[in-house]
Amino acid sequence: MSDASPVLATDARRVAVMTVLTVLAGAVDAVSFLTMGKVFCALATGNVLFLSFGLAGEGDVPVARPATAIGAFMAGAAVAGVVLTRLAERGRPWFPVGLVCEAVLLVCAGALALARHGTGAVPAQDDRGVVALVAPAMGVRASTALRVHVPGMPTLLSQTAIAELINDVLRRPRAALRGLTAKQRLARTRWSATVGGIFSGGVLGTLLLVPLGTGRALLVIAAAVLLLAVAGMAGPPREREPVPDSP
Repeated sequence: MSDASPVLATDARRVAVMTVLTVLAGAVDAVSFLTMGKVFCALATGNVLFLSFGLAGEGDVPVARPATAIGAFMAGAAVAGVVLTRLAERGRPWFPVGLVCEAVLLVCAGALALARHGTGAVPAQDDRGVVALVAPAMGVRASTALRVHVPGMPTLLSQTAIAELINDVLRRPRAALRGLTAKQRLARTRWSATVGGIFSGGVLGTLLLVPLGTGRALLVIAAAVLLLAVAGMAGPPREREPVPDSP
């Protein structure tokens, strides 16, 4: 398969959009962890651990916040899974719908944060109401990204991408990008974009908090998600089967 393949070109476009979504997920977690009482709204693994700490009565970690985040995330993922599946079965554009639903929930969360805390950069506090809106938005994202099926780019976490990238480099330690096949380069790009995207999003979210505060930062993130939906940059017409990362 040549580098000029339309399939690879489409994959490259998908990678670009999923990278932007990954950055935005990192920004969401920065905002939620720093201003909503040390809880993750996108990284569900962190909340599972926080919940376990709280139930064990150690680390001064409350049970309510991570439990709210986990429950809301699961609800968002479940509803989105059903809705997006039905849209796909009917041939409807499910990808933009998933992004719009995510953005609407983020807008509601931003409006609630503004109503409660104003426009300043608020200190970390127990704001389960905002968490209950941001976490399902990330659950919707999880189901949307799952249907897009870009290997190594779930947009919400980076552990698997780190391991895949390290193992791929160890298998071919002397192969620079130019020494790889098109699929191998694309795979490394996906993994690198996932790790770099989460990191960049964390930095972005932290920087947004200083001038904007929680509410407006969430509104900015929602606006970026809406732009992707409206532009239709990577709205795949149907689910795709996963392809091997290397031949």
